[in-house]
Amino acid sequence: MEAKENKNIKKSVRIRLEKEAQKEAIKSISGRQGAVAASLRNFPSAPRKMRLVADMIRGQRVSVALNVLKFDAKFASSILEKVLLSAIANWQLKNEDVNIEEADLYIKEIYVDSARMLKRLRTAPQGRAHRIRKRSHHLAMTVDDRNAKVENDNGMQKD
Repeated sequence: MEAKENKNIKKSVRIRLEKEAQKEAIKSISGRQGAVAASLRNFPSAPRKMRLVADMIRGQRVSVALNVLKFDAKFASSILEKVLLSAIANWQLKNEDVNIEEADLYIKEIYVDSARMLKRLRTAPQGRAHRIRKRSHHLAMTVDDRNAKVENDNGMQKD
């Protein structure tokens, strides 16, 4: 019966209905949706400086990482704190029905890659010039819930 009804509906309407059904299916899955990411692209700071701070918080709980970043004196800490807050906000958007206080969020993955490099010249003695490399970097961070992994592992036991 449904197959006959689908043939009478325009293709574009049928595709829209299928997409809505998929969205409803995703919403019906209650609870945690998984890891979320936040990124920062082409930030004009040396990647080496950012990696020092990123290594301090890799694998830490979000609350501990926020405290470390807040009280660290490095300039990179303030930038990394903003990216971490963005990742937390992304997690909240993806998991609206889960209370953030109950979730055990941690920094699953964080890495700093070098980006474009601006090359400038600085005058040197005897008519020469030295090259100055103004470095920049990309930052990518993934935040996940430790409790979600336990629930998924328990729910998918093999027979």
